[in-house]
Amino acid sequence: MSTFSDQESHEPSATLWRDGRPVYDRGGTVCVIGAGASGLTAIKNLKEYGFGADCYERETGVGGAWNWRHDRSPVYASTHLISSKPLTEYPDFPMPDNWPDYPHHSQLLSYLERYADHFDLRPHIWFGTEVVRVEPADGDRWDVTTRSTGGYGAERTSRYAAVVVANGHNWSPKLPAYEGLDEFRGQVIHASAYKDATQVRGKRVLVVGAGNTGCDIAVEAGQQAAKCWHSTRRGYWYAPKYAFGRPADQVGDAAGAYRLPLRVRQWMFHQMLKLTVGDLTRFGLPRPDHKVFETHPIVNSHLVYQIGHGSITPVPDVARFRRNSVTLVDGQEVEPDLVVLATGYLPRFEFLAPEVLGIDASGRPALYLNAFPRRHPTLAVAGLLQPDSGLFTMVHWQTVAIARWLRLREHAPDRARAFTARVDAEAGTRWHSAKVKESTRHWFEIGHIDYLRALQRTLDELEVPA
Repeated sequence: MSTFSDQESHEPSATLWRDGRPVYDRGGTVCVIGAGASGLTAIKNLKEYGFGADCYERETGVGGAWNWRHDRSPVYASTHLISSKPLTEYPDFPMPDNWPDYPHHSQLLSYLERYADHFDLRPHIWFGTEVVRVEPADGDRWDVTTRSTGGYGAERTSRYAAVVVANGHNWSPKLPAYEGLDEFRGQVIHASAYKDATQVRGKRVLVVGAGNTGCDIAVEAGQQAAKCWHSTRRGYWYAPKYAFGRPADQVGDAAGAYRLPLRVRQWMFHQMLKLTVGDLTRFGLPRPDHKVFETHPIVNSHLVYQIGHGSITPVPDVARFRRNSVTLVDGQEVEPDLVVLATGYLPRFEFLAPEVLGIDASGRPALYLNAFPRRHPTLAVAGLLQPDSGLFTMVHWQTVAIARWLRLREHAPDRARAFTARVDAEAGTRWHSAKVKESTRHWFEIGHIDYLRALQRTLDELEVPA
């Protein structure tokens, strides 16, 4: 196996061949796919461990999902963090003290841009370049085929010592197949196409979905639309953004740090909700069919407020669409001008064969720590996480583990074999103390404390000898 080194990555490429096309050898360089929050910290941590890194980004700037100018960004004008600053920021690059507890998306983008500049990451990024194929090559290496975004120009294939996939999982809309949807004469959009309140102003709007995005859009429609219905399949726990005078996630994190049993933490959370939100059923919302922490937290202080003021009408799930109306499962009929499907996203790795990540028939990959696949030790995925806190801290330490793993394979093959066995045995493990709902929305759900503890054990196991 080639030695990974930053120096080697700058040597002239030697041309190889694969299926009649030239392959440009990048030596020990690691390929990173995507320059969003996960890709940026992957480049930075690979650099710190002495690797050369080439990052391919299909858009023209950094930021990924947080750059709302990008075609695939799910961000809308009023988007703010739902996790507070200390539980979101990179551990080695704090957010400014004078920023609010829950920064606006424009602040998040500026934060990522400053992160890229502070650690001098831009020289490693090929902007306007999309990855077409990633194929295994001899010696656990990878052939990565790229082209300019939009398919213009010739394709180019380069051979890399390793690949880190950081293309995000909130860009490919999950669209439900409702009966009669094709005959509906109103407008139907996925939440990914929602950008600001002008789209709902003065209209009769049906918002489908009770995730954080669906609740945010319902709140805006409640304030701006002529009528707003909010359709949900089941009852959820709606947590306020503040509790006891502090951001609610910080209160929960403090409780978790004491290693309190799950049942005790659930009881404490229920008591907090009773004090701050009360009985949701009296607002017309369905009673949750699960315990707290068994679904991704819905953090929204305004939804219940708007329902209580009559601005939002909660309704059950959609049964079918008709020409000018939507029938709900309780037989109720509503007549929206606009339907917003806040029905989530599905992970897509179009450039990889499904078997490489162990993707099953439903589309879910099998990975250890949501990062390491079986049988491909020089391939890893960064940021495929749905934490009950912010992502940046998680993915920072995740990519440190990836960098350490690649180094360990060179310096301690016996220890590397032991880790390979762990990956094979534990790929697909859920890192959450609660019994999380089995749905696509919760495929990558983790409890951040459980996950960080497992990650710390892995970091210790992968520590590179001096």
